[in-house]
Amino acid sequence: MSTADRNRLRERIATLGRSLFDRGLTMGSSGNISVRLEDGGWLMTPTNACLGRLDPARISQLDRDGRLLDGDAPTKESFLHRAMYDERPQSGAIVHLHSTHSVVVSCLPDVDPRDCIPPLTAYYVMRVGRLPLVPYHVPGDPALGDAVRGLAGRHSAVLLANHGPVVAGRDLDAAVYATEELEETARLHLLLRGHDPRVLTPEQVAELEARFPRD
Repeated sequence: MSTADRNRLRERIATLGRSLFDRGLTMGSSGNISVRLEDGGWLMTPTNACLGRLDPARISQLDRDGRLLDGDAPTKESFLHRAMYDERPQSGAIVHLHSTHSVVVSCLPDVDPRDCIPPLTAYYVMRVGRLPLVPYHVPGDPALGDAVRGLAGRHSAVLLANHGPVVAGRDLDAAVYATEELEETARLHLLLRGHDPRVLTPEQVAELEARFPRD
């Protein structure tokens, strides 16, 4: 990949990060974004960086072994991204946010750890699918990466208990769209609690998964 192409990706990360921040899907210095490069390395948002005020030139570039080549030091949660990428060679980008409604779902005592949000809409099934819950770990605990790695091969998104979602996509736009869909469906799920909502049937879910395979 040429320097010009990497710079365009840096600009795109900054643009989408600002969009997520401006719409309240992340706040402060929480959340991080990464993109896999053709040489096996990554671009990642820096540690303690606000997604709403990213400087494209300071976005971290790492080689395939995780060594910093350019930019600021990467997010301290880079191990989460690498765990997902290790199990998902088809994924080209990952978004991790502390988006409000998704975090609320991750804190509920009665959530199904195998699938935190029911199949309420077709687009949720198409872009997210099943969403398993990863047990709580202290932020930065390397064991969290191992827990994510154990699920990532079968799921394009996971929900970290009392923390937030980690979502992979075939490219940056797909990962952002899926993250947005997850957050909106989490909001719908919370609005519908206590109302015994009609959800998609297993047959309807299977049809969607056959017609619109995810990464």
